This record gives sequence, structure tokens and C-alpha cells, in this order.
Amino acid sequence: MPDPNAAPRDEDFATGKDSALRHLTWPRRLTQIGMTAERFARAFWPLWCVLALGLVVVIFGAGLSAPLEAIWIATVVFLLAAGGALWHGLRQFRLPSRAEAEARLDQTVPGRPIETLRDLQAIGATDAGSRAVWDAHLRRIAERARGAKAVLPNLRLADRDPYALRYVGATGLAVALLFGGLGQVRDLDRALTPGGQALATGPAWEGWIEPPAYTGKPSLYLNDLTGAALAVPEGSRITLRLYSNEGALSVREDVSDAPAAPSNDLAQEVIVARDGTLAIEGEGGRSWDLTVLPDEPPTIAVDGPVTRTAMGEMELPFAAQDDYAVVGGTARITLDLPNVPRTHGLTAAPEPRETIEVNIPLSISGDRSDFTEVLVDNFSEHPWANLPVTLTFTAQDDLRQEGVAEPFEMLLPGRRFFDPMAQAIIEQRRDLLWTRDNAERVSQLLRAVSHRPEGFITNDTAYLMLRTALSRLIVGLETEVTPVLQEEVAEALWNAALQFEEGDLANAAERLRRAQERLSEAMENGATDEEIAELMQELREAMQNMMREMAEQFQRDQENGQQQAQTPQDMQEITGDQLQDMLNRLQQLMEEGRMDEAQALLDQMMQMMQNMQMAQQGQQGQQGEGQQAMEGLQETLRQQQDLADEAFNDMQNQQGQQGQQQGQQQGQQQGQQQGQQPGQQPGQGQQGQGQQGQQFGQGQQPGQGQGQQQPGQTPGQGQAQNGQGMPDAESLARRQDQLGDILDEQAQNLPGAGTELGDAARDALDRAGRSMDDAADALERGDLAEALDNQSDAMDAIREGMENLGEQMAQQQQQQQPGGQQGQAANEGPGQQRDPLGRDNGNQGRLGTDENLLQGEDRYRRAQELLDEIRRRSGEQERPDAELDYLKRLLDRF
Repeated sequence: MPDPNAAPRDEDFATGKDSALRHLTWPRRLTQIGMTAERFARAFWPLWCVLALGLVVVIFGAGLSAPLEAIWIATVVFLLAAGGALWHGLRQFRLPSRAEAEARLDQTVPGRPIETLRDLQAIGATDAGSRAVWDAHLRRIAERARGAKAVLPNLRLADRDPYALRYVGATGLAVALLFGGLGQVRDLDRALTPGGQALATGPAWEGWIEPPAYTGKPSLYLNDLTGAALAVPEGSRITLRLYSNEGALSVREDVSDAPAAPSNDLAQEVIVARDGTLAIEGEGGRSWDLTVLPDEPPTIAVDGPVTRTAMGEMELPFAAQDDYAVVGGTARITLDLPNVPRTHGLTAAPEPRETIEVNIPLSISGDRSDFTEVLVDNFSEHPWANLPVTLTFTAQDDLRQEGVAEPFEMLLPGRRFFDPMAQAIIEQRRDLLWTRDNAERVSQLLRAVSHRPEGFITNDTAYLMLRTALSRLIVGLETEVTPVLQEEVAEALWNAALQFEEGDLANAAERLRRAQERLSEAMENGATDEEIAELMQELREAMQNMMREMAEQFQRDQENGQQQAQTPQDMQEITGDQLQDMLNRLQQLMEEGRMDEAQALLDQMMQMMQNMQMAQQGQQGQQGEGQQAMEGLQETLRQQQDLADEAFNDMQNQQGQQGQQQGQQQGQQQGQQQGQQPGQQPGQGQQGQGQQGQQFGQGQQPGQGQGQQQPGQTPGQGQAQNGQGMPDAESLARRQDQLGDILDEQAQNLPGAGTELGDAARDALDRAGRSMDDAADALERGDLAEALDNQSDAMDAIREGMENLGEQMAQQQQQQQPGGQQGQAANEGPGQQRDPLGRDNGNQGRLGTDENLLQGEDRYRRAQELLDEIRRRSGEQERPDAELDYLKRLLDRF
């Protein structure tokens, strides 16, 4: 059994050393290969740069078209540069040895273990202790040497190539390989040999065939065409270029309109007009058999039925084709006289009229060789509207060849008028445009339909327009109905018919009424689905505008100080979603042909909208009447204050006190700068310039000129208040009388009659009126002191009346609030109170309503919607606890 404490044997250490060195074999070889590549790159980089630049020139063919001498010189320079670079590389390059590879590998490991493994023990080799220490050292070095890895080569050449010429060569070679042609290399030997330069520089001739631009076909390069037969569009241009010596090549052709004898001109052009042969005769020549592709005329045809809208816009689809592209076309419309019903005004022979001709629409983008488009136009004002006509489509190509479609018979679409009066006017307008011989008949019928308009013509504007057109026609009948007069009267009748049809569309209510009437007429007269759909959309927009205008008016009322205004009950009960559901139901009924039910639903909707408008207008009247009365009394009080101030100033002037006059002048200047406010005491100065020349009953707006007489102003008032003189007692008395008359009228129109506060306000105004009369009498007598006393009494009485009126308005507004018992009694009858879900509460707390419930499926649908809404709200935990408890009890009950 071996002793574990015994020293290791020498053969064991030798085995471990050799094993470590064998492990370094592949790292050393890889390091040696990397050093070889590194030295090769450093030695031969100039050579492969020169080779890359040479290949770039050859691949791009830059030298093939140069003179032979230049090519040889460039070749010699290239060879010299390549030889010099090769010689430089051979001098620099040296294969790395095994020792150099081991030395580089040894440098990567700390302690240079490879070199240590190859060392021998110099001293103490016979001493056992020294030997043991040396062996232990070798074992550690061997383990360290096993961690050596192959060293990567250093291929960086920046220090040897500071101008980066290697990158220039590499980039040029990459571009040449991508965009150049390797076939140019094969021509290099031809260019370097005598006689081969001509072949290298290009062909002896060249030719192109260019089709007409409108065909959209590409040009053909004859040198690349190997076939003998070619098909080309008619009108193609053939261009030939001969590069050989004059007379070596000639061109022969018989495809043009006037074939010429063979020609050897260096540049020739031929226009292809027929089938034939094109030949280039001589060395390297070629011939082709050309076949002409004829350009056929385009074709066009109607591609569907004609449709029209309620406004008379016509839509007629058509399809057009051509070999290459359709560039234009027209639609010609002529009167189909044999099929015209010759009755009434159409009995007479028509006046000749020009054919209607409109351009057809073309495809904006895409292929015009085969496309489908729609002709859209409006011929409502044309005399042939709604009469039989014949429409003929034509199409043109670039050669001005025209294709004509089959005539299409139809009624020329025009606008449909649903108002009976508008229909009558349009019919007479058509008869007048049919022939001027109908002028007498048209005037008689128009007089008949417009006679005694009371009761059936409500549109005054339209009636005046009709009478104006009729008057012009009657005047023309007395002399001569000229074509100019005929067109003018026809235009006036058209405008009158539009006014009857559309009405006054200045407000939402009128637009809604006209939309309802037009839709009702359409349902009664059997209008088309397209017309009903368009009128239905018009009704939707009119209702939306009506709802929006009512909401804006309500908001304006609140902003103008009517904070207590309440939303009309009808507006609370009808929401936008409910109105939309009713409109959808109406459209569904019309689509199903249930016109009677649709008309009933339409009437119901219109009644609801009228109730909403009446409710809002009534409330606006209640709110605005008291406010206007209050504003009028304020203006009267201010004007009475003005008269009192003027009377006081006049009294001071009569006393002749110089000091007071100076003070008065200062007061006037101050008043002209600042202006007198209502309630100013006598002696505080004249009124400002903005109040001079102001009429009784309405205030003059700022910016009106001082001293100017306003409508309704007493003569002489402006001159008396222009700051240049004081008013006399007679002028003041006259103005005081006028102000008293205004106050009497205001007292008669005061709201709140029959109420305690309203009667008290009237009594106060009556006292004020009597005081004004006494003041006017005193002013006429010249007793200014007594006049001032009466004027002061009048102002006190006016203030008292205003206070009573204000209290009466406040009480009325309080009654209209939802919390007021009287307001509820007046505005909310039985069943009008609401629970938290918006349902009607009956009297004595009972649930329910006296209104009719929904019938049939609508009742169950509405019940399910309410149940779903209760469930949704009960799941919203942010709601108050009382409401959540109420919703829970509702769910428990139902």
C-alpha cells in the first residue's frame, strides 16, 4: 500500500507538464492563424484597395467608351500601382513562428506560465526539499496554463491608413456590384484589342418605337427586340440612329403613309400608319414585320334607371369604354314632342329651344378605359322639366373619335312642389315658357288663383311676389311679350313658387311647420321613397333646430334676470331621445306603407311641439310683462327728475343772483362731464350730454348727438337743452304734460290687475299723474316753486308704485317655484308632481297618472326599460342612501 505522505515521483510531474503543454496546442495554432491574418492585412491593404478601385471602373464600364490610348494608359497605371502595392506587401509580410504564437498566448495569462513550464531547475536539483518546492511550483503553473485562450488578431489599420482609403475601395466595390453590370468585364479584352473598340463603344445603329402618349404604353428599344413580328399602336413614332460610316447602313420601310426609297441618313423618323416591313440593311442590320393596332371609337351606354331627389336633382348612371382612355363626352337632351301630353297650355306648338348639352363626368383617378360614373344635374327650372325627353350620351377619345349611345327616353327630372299654390304657379310658368302665345291664358289663370287671397294665402311675401310677376306680364300683354320679358316673368314666378313652397324660413317654428306640411303632402300624393327619405331628414333637422332654439331662448331668459323662470312642463316630459324614437317610428311606418298611422303620429308630434312653444311663450310673456313695466317706470322717474332739475335751475336764473349763477355754471360743467344720475337733487347741476335731447318714454342711446331733435320730441326741446340756453317755463310745461300722458298709459298697461299689490301700484301712479298735472299748471303760470313741490310729490308716488310692482313680481315668481304651494296648485294639476324617477305622482300621494298608457308591445317594452333603469341606478353606490333604499323597495315590489 503506497504511503500518502511520500513525495511524488518525477514521472508524475513530467506527465502533468506535458499534459498542460498539449492542452495549449489549439489555442497556440488559432493564435498563430490570427497573427498571420493580422500581418497579411497590414502588409497587403494597399494592394486590395488598388484592385477594388480597378474593379469599380471596369464594372461600371467607365473605360469602355474611352479612346484606346486612354484605356491602355489607365491599364498600365493600374498594373504599376498593383505591382507596387504587391512588392510593398511582400516586403512587409512574414509568417509568425510557433514561438511567437506561444509568446503572445503566454502574455494573456498572469505569470507567463507557458514559458515557466519550459524552464529547468538550475540549482538544488539533487536536494529533495528544493525538488519538492520546484515540483509544487510547476503544478501551480500547469493549472494556470490550462486557462490560456486563443488571442484574437488586431485588424485595426487606422494607424497605417490615416485617410481611410480602404473604406473608399470597399464602398466603391459594393456600389459597383449592386448597380453595375458584370457583363462589362467581358468587353474589357475587346476594348484592349485593335478592332474591338467599335464593338465596345456601342452598336452600329439604334432604334426606338414610341407609341402615342395617350395609349400609356412604354417605348420599345429595337436593339433588344429579337422577334421579327411586332404589333404597335397606330400613330407610333419610329426613331432610328445610324452610327456607322456613311453609306454602310440604310433604312427601308413601307409602314408610313408615303414610304420613301431606302435612305442612309444618320437620323430618321417614321410614323406607323399601316402594316408593313421595317428593315435596316447592311452589316449588323435587322428587319421587322409591323402590325398596326387600330384605335377603335369609344362606347358608352346608360347603366341604370334615372332617379331624382325631392329638390329635383337628377342622377343617371352610365358606363364608358375605350381602347385606351375616354377623354370627354356629352349628354344631349332633346324634347320628345310626340310623347308630350298636348293638353291645357301644351296644346299650342312649342317655341324652338336649343338642345340641352352637358359634359359627362369622368373618373378623377383610376383607369378611364373602362369606368362607370353618374351624371348629376338639376333641370328643375328648365321649361322641359317633368316632360318626356330623349337623352343621348356621347364619348370621345384622344383621336376625337366619337361613340354614341342608344337614345334613352325618360321624363326630365325636376323639383316636386307639394304646396298646391306652388304647383299651380309652376304649371303656369311651364305654359308661359312653352310658348309666348300662352301669355294671355297664363295671366287669366294667375289672376284667378290670386283673387281674394283672404283665408287661403297666408304667406304675404309670396303673394306680393306673385302679384308683382302678374303685373309685369299684364303690362307686357298691352304691348308685346318679348323673350326677355318671358324669361323675367318666368324667373319671378319660380321665386314666388319657392316662397309658397318653403315659406318664411327665418325661424325654427316656420321651418318645422313647412317640413311637416311637405311631408304630409308627399304621403298623400304618393311620393317616391327617395323623396320621402329626404323630406324625413328635413323634418328631423327642423325639429332639432326647434328644440335647440327653445333651449337657447330659455337660457337667455335666465341670463336676462329671469332667474325664477321654470322649464315648461312639456320640455321636461319630452327628451331628445324620445323625440328621436318617435321620428324613427314615423319613418318605419312610412317604409311599411302604413301612411294613415304615420300621418296620425306626425300630427301628434306636431301638436306636442306646438304645446312646447306655447308653454314657453306664455311663460316669457308672464316674466317679460312685469319687467318691461318696471323699466318703463324707471325711465319715467328719471325724466321727471330731469324736469325738476331744469325747473330748479330756471328758478335760480329768475332770482338774478350772480353768485348762484356762477355756482350754477360750475354745476353745469360738472354735470356735462360726469352726467346726472336718477335721484339727483335739484341744484346738483345740468344733465350730461348723453341725456340731452332725450325723448319721453324711451331713452336716447349713448352716442346720439346733443341738441338733435328725436322722433316724438317736442319742438324746441333739443335747442333748449343744447347747453347754449336755459329752458323757459312754457317749454317745461309742455314737456311735463307729455310725461304725464306717458305715465297714464303706463298705469293702464300695468300688470297684476285684481291683486292687492297691483291695485296699490296703480293708485300710486294715479297720484303721481295728478301731481304731474298740477306741476304742468304751475309751470304755465310761471310758479316754479309750486311746480317743484308737485314734481317732488310725483316722484315719491312713482317710487311707491315701483315698490308695489316689485313686490307683486317677487310674489308671483315665488309662486311659480316648485316648492311653492300656490305655484304647484296653479301649474301642476293632478298627476303632475314627479317622484325621484321622473314618474307622475297623483293626489294624496298615490302613484299613477290620468294619461293614457302605451298600448300593445310598446307598453311592455317601456316597462322593461324602466325596470332596467331602476336596476342600473340601484347599482350606483354614490347615490344618496335614501334614493338607494327607495330603489331597492321598488325592485322588491316589482
